[in-house]
Amino acid sequence: MKNQYKMKGDTPLNKECPQLKYKKYLLFLLVVIADGFLWYYYPDRGVSAITSAADYLIEMLLFIPPIFVLVGLLDVWVPRKIVEKHVGPESGIKGIIISILVATAAAGPLYAGFPVAYALLKKGCRMANAVIFLGTWATIKIPMLMMEIKFMGLSFALLRLVLTLPAIIITGYLLEKLLAGQPQAEVPPAEHV
Repeated sequence: MKNQYKMKGDTPLNKECPQLKYKKYLLFLLVVIADGFLWYYYPDRGVSAITSAADYLIEMLLFIPPIFVLVGLLDVWVPRKIVEKHVGPESGIKGIIISILVATAAAGPLYAGFPVAYALLKKGCRMANAVIFLGTWATIKIPMLMMEIKFMGLSFALLRLVLTLPAIIITGYLLEKLLAGQPQAEVPPAEHV
């Protein structure tokens, strides 16, 4: 079965386009300009912004390498057929449950989940299940749930869980419908894997 999220059209989105060469750095440039403005007019806030950015960069540098190792292992060790069977287009409710269970056991910030979701999509994961995986990673990790129960109480945690899970599932299927037929950035078919 071919990956339904492969690139469409003559030119893949991941190829360099002259018009887009500098646009990908525009947000970074705006942040640097804003921080320069802060530093010049409000030195305390400028230093605070630089300190926060440095702390965030260090946090990312600690989390990202192990995630890429995990993604590399997933890419090499997990055959495409297994991903398609369990979380692929024909997986149904089983795919939803597996996506939720795997994401609840995850550790780390949400940005660490994007490379994992990309690897799953590359292996044939259904778009809805990838979105469900990311939504669950962001909101229903086991350690986070334990802390929520401790500080907010069991009834609050269960009510939030009952409201959050359907919203995540609906969002996954809604995004899949909205993105149907649209080119997906850098999700090649990976038929050789």
